[in-house]
Amino acid sequence: MTVTVKEDLNLKDFYNIVFKDSRVELDPEFLKRVEDSFDFLKEFSANKVIYGVNTGFGPMAQYKIDDKDTIQLQYNLIRSHSSGTSNALTAKYVKATMLARLNTIGLGCSGLHSSVVKLMRDLINLDVTPLIYEHGGVGASGDLVQLAHLALVLIGEGEVFYKGQRRTTEDVFKQLGLEPITVRLREGLGLINGTSVMTGIGIVNTIYAKRLLDWSIKCSSAINEIVEAYDDHLSVELNTSKKHKGQIEIARLMREHLADSTLVRNRDEHLYSGNNNETIFKEKVQEYYSLRCVPQILGPVYDTVENVSKILIEEVNSANDNPIINVKKKHVYHGGNFHGDYISLEMDKLKLVVAKLSMLAERQLNYLLNSKLNDKLTPFVNLGKLGLNFGMQGAQFTATSTTAENQMLSNPMYIHSIPNNNDNQDIVSMGTNSALITKKVIENTFEVLSIEIITIVQAIELLGFSNKVSSATKKFYDEIRAIVPPFKEDLIMYPFINEVKDFLINAEN
Repeated sequence: MTVTVKEDLNLKDFYNIVFKDSRVELDPEFLKRVEDSFDFLKEFSANKVIYGVNTGFGPMAQYKIDDKDTIQLQYNLIRSHSSGTSNALTAKYVKATMLARLNTIGLGCSGLHSSVVKLMRDLINLDVTPLIYEHGGVGASGDLVQLAHLALVLIGEGEVFYKGQRRTTEDVFKQLGLEPITVRLREGLGLINGTSVMTGIGIVNTIYAKRLLDWSIKCSSAINEIVEAYDDHLSVELNTSKKHKGQIEIARLMREHLADSTLVRNRDEHLYSGNNNETIFKEKVQEYYSLRCVPQILGPVYDTVENVSKILIEEVNSANDNPIINVKKKHVYHGGNFHGDYISLEMDKLKLVVAKLSMLAERQLNYLLNSKLNDKLTPFVNLGKLGLNFGMQGAQFTATSTTAENQMLSNPMYIHSIPNNNDNQDIVSMGTNSALITKKVIENTFEVLSIEIITIVQAIELLGFSNKVSSATKKFYDEIRAIVPPFKEDLIMYPFINEVKDFLINAEN
């Protein structure tokens, strides 16, 4: 499959290229915009002072650069800012970064040579992953440090990952017949001055968050089956009496999931029958909040994920460097489109709601494991001998501690501005940090859901409900059972948890 980049990219384009390895092609109109922008800036800057073309950078912008040194200036910028540390970003996040950067250059507002986007296209299509470290950017002049590592590869220097090996860019380019770009005008500044890393990471985060939400809906629906809950908390009438789109949609999806279940109950047939003469009801009149309030809890998650997607796609289709070249008006505008506050705030929102999703999963897990709460299952959903065997007891510790980490990590980065760069960058976004912490919260939440879903299938096994649950629950029950067999005797759990986590991350719901 091929995705032709012409104007606006959407989330599906990113999914197809980053997750499904679709090839990237560049539309002739796209390339023409890039070429026109470069040609205009080259002519326009001949006798004018243009930031980053014939001046220093940041607080050094007051220094005029001699014509003979302007090209060296760009190389110096790339090399000096290739100063990242910590872990290397994995392939999906780097590919999303390159696609985001390629797309914004293609708007024709950057004045870069077309060789830049052509080489980025080739790197994406050939699965060459530039070495980009997690730590480095403050998100004000964009992702300066991380994007410098991308630019370093484009000029034929630095390192890449190719076919599972970390190698020098020079060697891989030689093997694949790739030519580095030649800096012609402002390729250094135009490549590193922008929000493409935080946006690329953010888009991958959003795709994974949608997947987490889908699994949370499935788990929540299945637990309602396990406890044979009444179904009116999911009713159209109750949920449309509130006007929130997310709540209404979550309730609809849960009703759809449970449509053919034989376990959820109709209140009319039981508590509204007129035959209830007890003074104390043995069975619950209504369930605990973690079962009954799922539409109200996951509704805000749904709405937030949808809005985050919208903002990120707006950013990726925006010019986000400085200065901005306007070929139509034949002018160059200096400003701050590289500032990452939009992404920083959206990533903070996303990690907040994903952390809440993990809290819901942890409470649902606790409900299943605590026999005094559910009054239906053995302690820790133990299929073995009580006292001798432990069931899911050990795994709960992992889910609880990981959820606690999410609660701590969900504090905002958006307001953690620290001035730097000789106070030129006196208020910054920390957008890349926010995106990376959100990435960690998402990974943590897949772990919590893995433990919850193993417990759910064990509970179905214990109750003998595998032929009574809905077809949607039976589908994931069978999928998880293929990974984790029913167990009475205690097992070493970590390989199963990790394998289920990989399944949840990669399953196309």
